[in-house]
Amino acid sequence: MTATKTKPKAKAKPRTPDWVKCSHTRMVAIDKLVPNPSNPNTHPARQIALLAKILDFQGWRLPIVVSNLSGFVVRGHGRLMAANVLDLGVVPVDFQDYDTYAQERADLIADNRIAELAELDPQGLKDIIEELDTGEIDLDVTGFDQGELATLMSQIHQGDGETDNQGEGVTCPACGHQWTP
Repeated sequence: MTATKTKPKAKAKPRTPDWVKCSHTRMVAIDKLVPNPSNPNTHPARQIALLAKILDFQGWRLPIVVSNLSGFVVRGHGRLMAANVLDLGVVPVDFQDYDTYAQERADLIADNRIAELAELDPQGLKDIIEELDTGEIDLDVTGFDQGELATLMSQIHQGDGETDNQGEGVTCPACGHQWTP
């Protein structure tokens, strides 16, 4: 009788859970991630609860960013806290190289600051909320709670024919057509 050699089975690659909707370097256990002790942002319980609700509805759309230089979380501290609330166990992580600690810390600060500088178009927001308000989804997953939505919808009046830019010319960016509302 001749012994036949068998190939050892290759380890199967861990399957990414269906709730992960973003590209990432790898899935990491949340207890292995270290929040950056220099993170100047705080995350109130209300924010984390709302973020957990959004993640539960949307799935995971943005990985946590961890620095290969320090090993600390650079982006996604709130998402990490929400993952704990949801008891996810593992989360998608993107490991990134930073040349210096200064570059890493600047990214830590800029990640949140740049978002703070955005300006919201109240009428555009109201239009989207009205489109979504079909009863199909809980509107909390937009990031606004019911009280904030009620205030938003009552502050913006549409239908009286007047707009803030009445008399100003408007140009279509696609075709160049101009008109006055």
